[in-house]
Amino acid sequence: MTIHETIKEVQEQFKDVLKNARDPLMLEEVKNTFLGRKGKIAGFFSMIGEVPPDTRKEVGKMLNELKRSLNEQLELRYAEFQSEKKQKERVDYTLPGYVVHKGSRHPLTQAVDDMLSIFKRLGFDIAYGPEVETDWFNFESLNFPPNHPARDMQDTFYTEGGGLLRTHTSPVQTRYMAIHEPPVRIVAPGRVYRNEAISARSYCLFHQIEGLYIDTDISFADLKGTIELFCRMYYGKDVKIKFRTSYFPFTEPSAEIDVSCFLCKGKGCRVCKNTGWLEIMGCGMVDPNVLKVINYDTEKYTGYAFGLGVERMVMMRLGINDIRILFENDVEFLRQF
Repeated sequence: MTIHETIKEVQEQFKDVLKNARDPLMLEEVKNTFLGRKGKIAGFFSMIGEVPPDTRKEVGKMLNELKRSLNEQLELRYAEFQSEKKQKERVDYTLPGYVVHKGSRHPLTQAVDDMLSIFKRLGFDIAYGPEVETDWFNFESLNFPPNHPARDMQDTFYTEGGGLLRTHTSPVQTRYMAIHEPPVRIVAPGRVYRNEAISARSYCLFHQIEGLYIDTDISFADLKGTIELFCRMYYGKDVKIKFRTSYFPFTEPSAEIDVSCFLCKGKGCRVCKNTGWLEIMGCGMVDPNVLKVINYDTEKYTGYAFGLGVERMVMMRLGINDIRILFENDVEFLRQF
């Protein structure tokens, strides 16, 4: 068989397999068979040394022309596949569009934003602090005696380096006072941690907003007016508010605040334990010992502080009876908000 006949036979074989290639993967196999490093064309080039010297130049030219021709046919076939793919992917703009599900803020985030907005309108600035705290800021600076139950390992998560996960956002208050002169009027939002059993009413992680106001001639009446105004702005003007005497190491006198139950309108239900009231926060006048630690003049300055649990406020406002659902990222639950 002459070189011309061989080239013609290869061209015919190539046309047949190229015609039967139904996808790019099969086309790649055709390319490897004829034009690969170990393909038929490469085999012809490797045998060109056996061709008589006087015809080598002509044979080489013919093989190069064959290689170029096969490459062009392959490129055309690749282009056809690409065109077919684009035709299949073409968008029909007359069809209705897909529904796009937009995300939304978590109900806890919404609640914090709403509360901070109210406190800003009442003249409070916002302050933040670290979640991993020292014993001094979390307990000592807030007048916690060494044997106070809150220092027990059952309540507090301690770190290997001697630190702890803050059990309230009150440390932000002493951190802020340490670098600011009075008057001080701040709220401190953030996550806090307590080593508690997880149940429908308690969780090891929750959110708090602490408030602090230090200035001259601040009285319990100022505290009472601020809390009542906040509750009416957040829950509605018809909400009823009750102050109960309580105890906190960093405030004296201290009180806990209840609001009328939203579910039963004060008549008594399972959520409010048939009392008609729901506890929302603790508060009181800042203990002079806390001010002395920061070197504030206790003869000149007084102040009040309060702390509210965001989860409890959200649960009451939305009628949620299990705190755990706020941390489960249940899409069906979150879509309601």
